[in-house]
Amino acid sequence: MSSIRLQPIVVVRHHHNHNQCRREKPKFNLVSPRFLSCLNCTKKTNNKLIFSGGRSFSSFKHSSSSRPHHKLVKATTTPVQTDVSLESTENVLISKTFPLNWTQRVEGKISVRLDKKDGDEAEEKWVLTVGCNLPGNWVLHWGVSYTHDIGSEWDQPPLEMRPPGSIPIKDYAIETPLMESSAALEGQLAQQEVQIEFDTPSSISAINFVFKDEETGVWCQHRGRDFKVPLTGKALNDANSIGAKKSIGILPVLKEGSSPNVEEKTGEVEEPAQQNMRLEAFYEEYSILKEFPVQSAITVSVTKSPDSEKNLVNFETNLPGDVVVHWGVCRDSDKKWEIPEAPHPAQTTTFKNKALQTILQLKEDGRGSSGVFPVGEELMGLLFVLKLSNNTWLNDMGNDFYIPLATETSIHTQTPAAETGGEGSVDTDEIIKEIRHLVTDISSEKRWQTKSKEAQEVILQEIEKLAAEAYGIFRSTTPAFVEEVADAEVLEKTPIKITSGTGSGFEIVCQGFNWESNKSGRWYKELLDKANELASIGFTVIWLPPPTDSVSPEGYMPRDLYNLNSRYGSMEELKVLLKKFHEVGIKTLGDAVLNHRCAQKQNQNGVWNIFGGKLNWDDRAVVADDPHFQGRGNKSSGDSFHAAPNIDHSQEFVRNDLKEWLCWLRNEIGYHGWRLDFVRGFWGGYVKDYMEATEPYFSVGEYWDSLSYSYGEMDHNQDAHRQRIIDWINATNGTSGAFDVTTKGILHATLERCEYWRLSDSKGKPPGVVGWWPSRAVTFIENHDTGSTQGHWRFPEGKEMQGYAYILTHPGTPSVFYDHIFSHKSEIAGLISIRNRNKINCRSTINITKAERDVYAAIIDEKVAMKIGPGHYEPPNGSEWKSAFEGRDYKVWERS
Repeated sequence: MSSIRLQPIVVVRHHHNHNQCRREKPKFNLVSPRFLSCLNCTKKTNNKLIFSGGRSFSSFKHSSSSRPHHKLVKATTTPVQTDVSLESTENVLISKTFPLNWTQRVEGKISVRLDKKDGDEAEEKWVLTVGCNLPGNWVLHWGVSYTHDIGSEWDQPPLEMRPPGSIPIKDYAIETPLMESSAALEGQLAQQEVQIEFDTPSSISAINFVFKDEETGVWCQHRGRDFKVPLTGKALNDANSIGAKKSIGILPVLKEGSSPNVEEKTGEVEEPAQQNMRLEAFYEEYSILKEFPVQSAITVSVTKSPDSEKNLVNFETNLPGDVVVHWGVCRDSDKKWEIPEAPHPAQTTTFKNKALQTILQLKEDGRGSSGVFPVGEELMGLLFVLKLSNNTWLNDMGNDFYIPLATETSIHTQTPAAETGGEGSVDTDEIIKEIRHLVTDISSEKRWQTKSKEAQEVILQEIEKLAAEAYGIFRSTTPAFVEEVADAEVLEKTPIKITSGTGSGFEIVCQGFNWESNKSGRWYKELLDKANELASIGFTVIWLPPPTDSVSPEGYMPRDLYNLNSRYGSMEELKVLLKKFHEVGIKTLGDAVLNHRCAQKQNQNGVWNIFGGKLNWDDRAVVADDPHFQGRGNKSSGDSFHAAPNIDHSQEFVRNDLKEWLCWLRNEIGYHGWRLDFVRGFWGGYVKDYMEATEPYFSVGEYWDSLSYSYGEMDHNQDAHRQRIIDWINATNGTSGAFDVTTKGILHATLERCEYWRLSDSKGKPPGVVGWWPSRAVTFIENHDTGSTQGHWRFPEGKEMQGYAYILTHPGTPSVFYDHIFSHKSEIAGLISIRNRNKINCRSTINITKAERDVYAAIIDEKVAMKIGPGHYEPPNGSEWKSAFEGRDYKVWERS
């Protein structure tokens, strides 16, 4: 199951005095129930849960003023009325209503209370109350740990401990729905809770639980693990335990007439003292944010000003709170932003001399806001985006909102591109002239030094802006790299050709580890037991963790490359594992960290840049421009990794040694290919050299780069991002594929914001690397860095299977993360079966049939149809298709 980190924001320690536990629940000034009921009536899409940390309080009494208030205003889909008098519709030149789909965050609390049962004088009966005050279909997934069990985390509780409505889950857990409590005070969110009663002492050492919201499918954990309420000292020291840990008094178990640590006549020794403890009441809270989809609208109309030669642009919206219009005007169809001449509306400020920001005026009835903007008649259009009071930016499906300021008949006809010598050629020529002019201005060092720092920055920013604009025009007018795709029938009859960039073309990769795999010290043995199962699921390639001696236990800070005794196991265990995978038909990839290496000795200046082991390089193997390690090599051919010496691959002795090492791994140890770490650090041409020397079955590089964002939101057009990855693949001469980071990022924005139109680029192709060079694109949704316990860029919770429905039906080479294989085993196996049955491969053809706000659909090789998203879709000529597999918000068909 996927996890979300939770941090306590209110920790309350109750003392042993029973009366101190009878406190009133804290008040939360969050949002009115009326607003939530309104949200629940909107069109239903997947809600999202977010858990965050906050402050801790030492006492139970606290003022509501000590925490931020979240004022939320009802948003509806009622048609927007304009301020303009429409007695004569000819006064309105243009009017357009834009739908606005955005997300409202509502704060709530998860609460955990342990208390003695009312009326129990003997203090033997206790009640654990677990609750949540956000709307949703909440379920407590729970179990217990018994004191006599060793190595068993969860077991089912005894029957008398199970609340009404509980359902057994396999043989280790119980699911109990949370019921609405009558204890919520007026103005508060309704509390849902479940109460678990138990007696003490007992054989139960702890109660373990996680939350599940049935509406979203999200599992909610504590610091990435289960909540654990310790009932004995055995479970007290677990990192994920909650409750009054530090105030617990440990009591030894004493049989009548005995004393601690006294051996009885039978020879048995007493239970350790930490097995028992005195329970104390406690109350803890955890902050939770839930995202609700909200539908609003903004109407923009243009009228002629009766008092001046200007047009009046009227804005009216039912968006709640303060709404800022970030706007500018344009003079032609290029839609280049500029600031209009004054006068400007009230409450308008200039934004970086590039745009204006105007706060709309709240209406008297509080239902939305409006504004009137005067602009010149000579202008062609007005562009804008919206900023809400919670720093949310709204745009028009990835583009700026645009309203023309004149009717089509009044717009001057543009010269056809064919008559100007080709679309975009004039524009790029003019931009290049501007860049040359600016470059000339800085070419003289003397003239450059006379300019202020601010002036220098302005010039450099202008050059960067113009270069980006020219590149955008170039990309839109120059065909992108498009791989020739053979007809499916022809491809089936063609003998399979193995190349290092593609393997057979039908590969399905399993990432065979996560960030925690090294901790057991026996990962190779654990994988050995799963080899047959992974083969039966349908994986053809497994990516294994870095095998070498390393400063870091995960293996990504390699030291002695020929020492393969690591935290994952010994070299002999590795050989046995590789042999086993070979026997079951799975090729193995070694995680080769070639960019950097940790030294084992210091130079005369005390800098760690002298290496040991068989490859006992000196500082000539370190790049010269790494300031931390005083290398005497040449300058780096890529980006620096500052945690370790960056290796200079331009040195012939370095390349020869690395090729010899890789060949040793290939021929002596038994690897079939490579996963190449941090390939941004060195030129792709060196990778070509290594691939040609080692002739791997398959190779994939990690070229990680940031995507493009505007106003804090991901841009629709990510061509520049995927081009950089393709440039690296091209530098390797196609001898290695690369992880399709572009597709992962676009899937994030698509699923987080319910904007499935993002999955089609301007030419109707997939918007990632898979759309331009599918045979070299290794698609994925998660890995050991983005997910696992690191969680640097975790895939949207509860929507993993939509991601897999996309990559396992599309061209490219899909890679499945280890953590997901067994948490979604049946679904992933089902999708892999469909892929194999229909011979979908890295070069398969794709026809995107739908890419709208709430649904994306495509047909692959004319054999498989698929859709993801809550929206409706059925493939054309429905009688020709049969349903093959489906899950939450995804479905796959096969041609019948």
